[in-house]
Amino acid sequence: MSSIIVFGAAGRAGRAITAEARLRGHRVTAVVRDPGAHPETATEGGLTAGDVTDPAVIARLAAAHDVAVVAAYAPVPDFFATASAALVEGLTSVGVPRLLSVGLASVLPTASGALLMDTPGYPQEYREFYLSHAAGTEVLRAAPDALDWLVVGPSGDFDHQGTRTGRYSLAPADAADRISYPDLAVALLDEIDRPTHHRTHLGVRSAD
Repeated sequence: MSSIIVFGAAGRAGRAITAEARLRGHRVTAVVRDPGAHPETATEGGLTAGDVTDPAVIARLAAAHDVAVVAAYAPVPDFFATASAALVEGLTSVGVPRLLSVGLASVLPTASGALLMDTPGYPQEYREFYLSHAAGTEVLRAAPDALDWLVVGPSGDFDHQGTRTGRYSLAPADAADRISYPDLAVALLDEIDRPTHHRTHLGVRSAD
């Protein structure tokens, strides 16, 4: 059993990850900025208040945990880079050795090697958001070796109505791919239980 802290635990991905971790018997600290804003989630095991952009808060909450997971988002400029920098600083200061982050397919390479967001016909109205996600991952790439990080995200998009099948496959970016939130959580928890990939961005899709 591991001790896992999940930042952004009230979002769709965060809730699925928290539920999967608890299903597997892990001890979970579920963190959100404002627990009072999520009464429907508070009954599922309790929420802890915390700001994922504050390294001192991260260090205080994450101390004595084995793994941190971040599934947080806020509509502010440079959120992902700021959060990644705070996580690197806060986690390394208290010796948390592993960080997993929920990723975005838009900044994942396709089979041709081009990033999905740069392929013909891909929607560009959210490009600023794509680049913000990419900036967060670039901060992780510069993290010290003491922090073993991994980004896990859909290779295409989420199947918002999908349920847990427990099956998935690794894949390069493809806009047609889908995976449910619970199955993304399965993929991420598999990497916590049996670490296989390190310091990279993985895409996952529903198994055929």
